[in-house]
Amino acid sequence: MREKCLRFLKNETVLCAAAVLAVASLFLVPPDASYAGYIDWDTLAMLFCLMAVVRGLQKAGVFLWLGGALLRRTRSTRQMAVVLVFLPFFFSMAVTNDVSLITFVPFALTVLRLAGQQRLAVPIVVLQTLAANLGSMLTPMGNPQNLYLFTQSGLSFGGLCAVMAPYAALSFVCLLAAACAMKAQPIEPVAVTAKLGERRSILWCLFGFVLCLLAIFDVLPPLALAPVFALFLLIFDRDTLRGVDYSLLLTFAAFFIFIGNLGRLEGFRALIASALEGREVIVSVLASQVISNVPAALLLSGFTSNWESLLIGCNLGGLGTLIASMASLISYKFISRQYPAERGRYLLRFTAWNVGLLALLLLLALALGAVSPG
Repeated sequence: MREKCLRFLKNETVLCAAAVLAVASLFLVPPDASYAGYIDWDTLAMLFCLMAVVRGLQKAGVFLWLGGALLRRTRSTRQMAVVLVFLPFFFSMAVTNDVSLITFVPFALTVLRLAGQQRLAVPIVVLQTLAANLGSMLTPMGNPQNLYLFTQSGLSFGGLCAVMAPYAALSFVCLLAAACAMKAQPIEPVAVTAKLGERRSILWCLFGFVLCLLAIFDVLPPLALAPVFALFLLIFDRDTLRGVDYSLLLTFAAFFIFIGNLGRLEGFRALIASALEGREVIVSVLASQVISNVPAALLLSGFTSNWESLLIGCNLGGLGTLIASMASLISYKFISRQYPAERGRYLLRFTAWNVGLLALLLLLALALGAVSPG
């Protein structure tokens, strides 16, 4: 029992921290009728639906099949690097950064082993991690904090994309330059076996994804969509239903309670709002380095209405330390498991690239007026 508890604490550190904070806040603001308004049910419903669809597509092998089809056209290590780096960059825009890394980091390690290019494992995985975090910032469904801020801010789909487009574009150029800087050695095309699941299952998942997009565009209500998804999966695909990341949903719920209670403490609310005013980007970047960008977005959103700056800061805040974006830990775990001797080199390269790109993107934010020079 003790080992199970320790394992749970290790695997679900953020959830446990959020739960502790939520419970502690109950002593500051005793439960009452106002608690019902704390939780953003639309965000939780959309997260559930998107995670269910993505889990279904992942189980059907769609992502790996597409990646394998692209790799069959590569003829050099440079071309291979470009494909492996930009698979998570573009896929993260639709299926979130963590799913992209869970899918494409082990895929890349397998491809590099088959091609006899294991020496490229560290640089490729570092760039893949950057690509997933940077590509995901362009769309509402790219990462959890974007989806939450999208539902809270009232920004349109196009409006959110427009805010983040300059940063995504500069990130694309930097990643392309890094991938193309790798030495181009000729290789034989790598054949990766990736079987597609049943056509009916794939079509249902794609239909579900369309429904999610309609909910994001306010054509369908997320709260009505989520029960339909849950009932359908309960009847036809319980494995996909079990694969949904319920710990993330519970983490959001716990943070909603914590933030709701803090927002009712006038002194604390005034203090945080004062610290944030005009400094939303910098404060959210710094907070993300310590508590990661999803909790930072949830926490700071209760004390500012400058949604665009908070959106920029929490997305750029995913760069920096290893925990700035929890998705980054996924890549580190894969490297630690398969190349334990390379952990130090991976961390050094990861930190150097993250700090460098964070500084560059903050300069862009300064040039665009998102960060005050004072």
